[in-house]
Parts: sequence; structure tokens; C-alpha cells
Amino acid sequence: MRILHTSDWHLGRAFHRVNMLPAQRAFLDHLVATVQEREVEAVVVAGDVYDRAVPPLAAVELFDEALHRLAGLGVPTVMISGNHDSARRLGVGSGLMEKAGVHLRTDPAGCAVPVVLDDAHGEVALYGLPYLEPAMVRAELGAEKADHAAVLGAAMERVRADLASRPAGTRSVVLAHAFVTGGAPSDSERDITVGGVASVPAAVFDGVDYVALGHLHGCQTINDRVRYSGSPLAYSFSEVHHRKSMWLIDLGPGGEVGAERLDCPVPRPLARVRGRLADLLKDPDLARHEDAWVEATLTDAARPHEPMARLAARFPHILSLAFDPEEGPARSLASYAQRLRGRSDQEIAEDFVEHVRAGRAADEEERAVLRSAIEDVRAGDAVREVAR
Repeated sequence: MRILHTSDWHLGRAFHRVNMLPAQRAFLDHLVATVQEREVEAVVVAGDVYDRAVPPLAAVELFDEALHRLAGLGVPTVMISGNHDSARRLGVGSGLMEKAGVHLRTDPAGCAVPVVLDDAHGEVALYGLPYLEPAMVRAELGAEKADHAAVLGAAMERVRADLASRPAGTRSVVLAHAFVTGGAPSDSERDITVGGVASVPAAVFDGVDYVALGHLHGCQTINDRVRYSGSPLAYSFSEVHHRKSMWLIDLGPGGEVGAERLDCPVPRPLARVRGRLADLLKDPDLARHEDAWVEATLTDAARPHEPMARLAARFPHILSLAFDPEEGPARSLASYAQRLRGRSDQEIAEDFVEHVRAGRAADEEERAVLRSAIEDVRAGDAVREVAR
């Protein structure tokens, strides 16, 4: 059976200030074309269909259109909810959609109720494990502890029990939305450490032929049978080196797994540039980034005048600007409270001025202004205390 594995569409998400809906539409066009051209027999989407629990209307309309197109091809689609989705909202209408070949799995109670498909070699059982928030599903799944490994382990026990009750030779696929040990995260995934340690061992999925994972945005292979498709689009500059793709999985008659990585359309490349403003504006090696979405980090000792506007003249698609001066006084790694201990209000205010100006301390006139402001605040406090 030929299966197309994708995840983490995050419909409705923006990239900094860029509306990503056109790029998401282009990806879905590509997905539908791939299903047709590569004779895909099932599509699996491993969570985070939307970017937030209440997505914008345009994102809902795009999702609805995608479902109609996939249903129109007659190719079954299995989807689970991720930690960004509202499971209950995503699952609305799932009974009706099932009749059209779109199978939404959003209820933890149904994790051991598979979608059963047939090919020339027999049955394939596809189990959808929606994102499992430990504290919310522990009791329902009978997990020993309220952590990710325990609840996923309990869900997989149910899956293995159901699989054991099926005819010999039944092949199996599990969809899950989780952080599996060995995976490499990026900045654009929402933290799921609430409810204990976030990562779970790959061994929790033992006993099935293929595990289609979602949550981490980089396409990666945990082992031959456990893979992340990653997000089809970049949603943070930490993904600058990601190759965005989907997995085309061929599940053989005995559960053998063949995997081919299929590239997704790139709306615009990403680039991270770093250095002094003057160097970034004239370095010929950076010409290749002039059409990219750019994150620039300036290392000038003092903040330059209008740096964003000046950079935009060369990099018209610049989206992010940060400052990391290479020069300036060494900073202690002590905690904020430790650094303030024993220092006067005047000294703290002067330190703040020096910090925001990347190492240039307040001059005598500025120190006098700070001193006057602090004295005025103290005087006001004294008046209010008397009034009480």
C-alpha cells in the first residue's frame, strides 16, 4: 500500500508578518497533484492541521476545500488532532466525513479503533492517536502516571491488543503527535513539557509496521519504521536549513517499509545574516540572499541609525532584526537579583541605559536627568504615604 505521510500544516499561521495562506494553498495543490501522479492509496496527516484552537475563517475554508479535493479523488485520508488543534472542533462532522473517506481521529477513547483499508495483499489497520495531554487523558487510558510516555504507552497497549485480535498478516500504521526521543526540535513548535518530560522513547511504538509522526517541524527518521514528515513550510528562522518534504511510504505485503522523500514547494528561501551594518550592506557574498526572507543580527557596538530601513534597501524581504554587539563590557552570568543586590536606584538606572545602548554609558548630563527623575519619584511616594 502506498501512503503519503504529512503533518503540521498549521493552516492560518503567519511567518512573522507574512500571510502564509497563499503558500499553504500552493502546498495543498502540490499534495493533491502528488496523490494523483504517484498513485497514492492513503493520505495520513499527523496532527496540527490548524495553528490554533480557533482558526481564522480563511484557514477553515482552505481546509474544507482540501478535504473536498481529497475525497473527490477517492483516496482515503486519515487525520489526527495535534497540540495546536482543538480536538473537539476539528472532530465536528467526523461521522459524516467518514462516509466520504475522510477519517478524523480526535478522541483518545477511539485510539484502538482503526481505519481498515484493503489492497492486493490484505488489510492495513491505521490507528490514529491524537495528541494526548497527560493530565487530561491519564484516567481515561488507565495510565500509571500523568506523563507523555505513560499515556502513549497505555494507548499503544490498546492498539496492540486490537491488532492481535485481527487476522494474521494484518499490517499496521500508527499516527501520533508527540516528541519522540532522538528527534530534533526547532523554535516553531509549541512546548509540550506541561505534564512531565516531553519526550517519549521510540520503543513505545514497538509492534507496528510504520509510525507516522507529527509535532517536530524537521523531516527526520527516528528509525526505519518511525519517521517525522515535518511541516511542509518553514515557520521560524531556526528552520533555515530544513528541507521541507513529505514521506511516500510503500508498505509491502509483509510489512516491509520503503520510504521516498518528496520535496514541498518553497515560497521563498530563508536566510540568516550576521555582522556590522556596513558590512551587511556591501558584502558581495550576501547577494544570493537579496530575494530571501531575511533575519539579520547586527553586531555593531552601538545601535546604528534606522538599521531596518537601511537593510530593507538591500534585502526587501527582511522580516526580523536583532542586536548582539560583539564589543562592550563583559557581563556577569549571575542572576538578575544577584546583579542588583547592593546597587542603588541610580546605579541600576545607569546600567539600564548602558545596556540598551550596547555598551555606551550615560554621560554626566544624562546621569543628572536620571537623578532628578528618581528624586521626583521618591518625593511623590512620600506625599502619598502622608496622605494615607
